[in-house]
Amino acid sequence: MSGKADWATKDYYKELGVSKDATTDEIKKAYRRLARANHPDSNPGDTAKHEKFKSVAEAYDVIGEPAKRTEYDEIRSAPRFPTGGDGGFDVSDLFGQRGAGGGGFGDMFGDLFGGGRPRQARPQRGADVESSATISFEDAMDGVTISLRLTSDAPCPSCSGTGGKPGTKPHICMVCEGAGMVASTAGGAFTLNETCPACGGRQLVYDDPCPTCHGSGRGRSARSIQARIPGGVKDGQKIRLRGKGAPGENGGPAGDLFVHVKVTAHRLFGRKGDHLTLDVPVGFDEAALGADIKVPTLKHGPVTLKIPAGTPNGRTFRVRGKGAKKADGTNGDLLVTVEVQVPAVLDEAAREAVKAYREAMADKPLRSKLFEEA
Repeated sequence: MSGKADWATKDYYKELGVSKDATTDEIKKAYRRLARANHPDSNPGDTAKHEKFKSVAEAYDVIGEPAKRTEYDEIRSAPRFPTGGDGGFDVSDLFGQRGAGGGGFGDMFGDLFGGGRPRQARPQRGADVESSATISFEDAMDGVTISLRLTSDAPCPSCSGTGGKPGTKPHICMVCEGAGMVASTAGGAFTLNETCPACGGRQLVYDDPCPTCHGSGRGRSARSIQARIPGGVKDGQKIRLRGKGAPGENGGPAGDLFVHVKVTAHRLFGRKGDHLTLDVPVGFDEAALGADIKVPTLKHGPVTLKIPAGTPNGRTFRVRGKGAKKADGTNGDLLVTVEVQVPAVLDEAAREAVKAYREAMADKPLRSKLFEEA
């Protein structure tokens, strides 16, 4: 539609041949009469009538809608300003539209019926798509490339999203008069604009709908893609892959793909933020006397862990840099928790050794402080 900067210089009432006090019905009747008389389909090769058709469509788009008509009348009744030159005031600057270059109905019909400057359909971003993937604990640590089968909404392949039978031509939607929107009254208090139910907002309709999509213009697209899951991903995390969603329309960018990641549990290692966890059994003697023990890591081979004498059950030791990959490329730590083991069965030599230990500790009862503090 014409930019508001043009409203102050164009007389749309004169263009439609109606008075400024004309009713909405009178304006609509005038538009229909002029549109039929100057329609490019009825006047092939008549450039003058093609231009007239675009002009009346532009005029009706403004004064045929009550809200726009009120705004147009206010602008037309405002004081005129000089345009251009030193110290001058360009009305196009008032609306921030200088050099915008028109658009709307005139361009749309020029493109449709062969006259004037073609109007390019507005690019539309593709829809976002969601999927899910299950990966192993090891792949979650290092990252992995997986194959995903995606199904998403897309323009109908038969009609390219127009909704019309291939080879047929559209005409102006008579329900919305080519506006793509219709007014609806909400509770009688105010009026809302909503998408035209007849043309679905396309402004044009086909008498013969596309047999593939039944006039909806939409279809389903199935495809396989390769998606990279970054290292360090956590169970239940949602990964955003930009540009991997549904394809855009009219040159618009593709949407994004959101992958819900499920990480299978590991039989030995657990996860705590960016750290890995590991429970390691140690003997009573190792905890009491101290020991150097070997513990496994997920990807880096075994490491030696020093257990100090007198280590209690449940103490956690930190092995730096042997954990999960962080966002900055470094690694978290491996947290090793010792579990002191009590043997279920003792042979005779071990039993005698434990008895000797009990006798040695007889004067140092473990629970004496319980009674003192009680």
